[in-house]
Amino acid sequence: MANLDPSRQLATYADYLRWEDGRFEIVDGIVFAMSPAPNRAHQRVTVELARQVANFLVGKSCELFTAPFDVRLSEIEEAEDDEILNVVQPDLAVVCDPGKLDDQGCRGAPDWVVEVLSPATAGRDHVLKRELYERFGVREYWLIHPLDRLLTRYQRGANGRFGPAAINEAQGRTAVAIFPGLEIDWDLVFSRFPASL
Repeated sequence: MANLDPSRQLATYADYLRWEDGRFEIVDGIVFAMSPAPNRAHQRVTVELARQVANFLVGKSCELFTAPFDVRLSEIEEAEDDEILNVVQPDLAVVCDPGKLDDQGCRGAPDWVVEVLSPATAGRDHVLKRELYERFGVREYWLIHPLDRLLTRYQRGANGRFGPAAINEAQGRTAVAIFPGLEIDWDLVFSRFPASL
C-alpha cells in the first residue's frame, strides 16, 4: 500500500486507487487490510450462493456482483474520488438501480449485501460494515458463518434502520425478504462440505 498523504488523517477512494499491493477496504476513512484469498469453505459458499441468486435474476432488472467489486459510499451525493471515505468489497451484492453502476463498480448502496464470514473479518462485518450498510441504505444484509452454518439477517425497516438481527441455522430454505420468490437452498450451499464441519 502506498503511503497516505501525511497532511491528511483519513484515506479516500483516490488513495485506494493508487494502492497496488494487497486488498483493502476503507470505512469512514480508516483502512482495513482484507484477508488473503478466501479458504475453500468460503469459496464454496460464495460460489453456490452466487449460482442460486444469478439463476433467480435471469430476465430481471437487478444484477449480482461478486468480490472483488468496489462499492463506494459517500455522504456527498456527487463526491469526487478524494471525498469518498468508504469503499468495501462485499462477497455478494445485488444492485437494482442501474444508475448506481459504473466501470469502477457501484456508487451507492446495493439493495442486498451478503458477507461470508472469515475469522479475520467477522468482527468488522458484524459491527463496522453493518453500521455502514445501515447508514447508506442497504435494504437487506446477510452474514453467513460457513463453519457453524449460521445465518444472521438484517432488513431495513420503515424508519430507515435495520430491525433486530434474525439469527437462524442455515438449513432447509431461507427466503430473501426483498426478492419474493428467491429462496436460498442451504442443502446445495453445504453439499460439498465434509459431514464433520
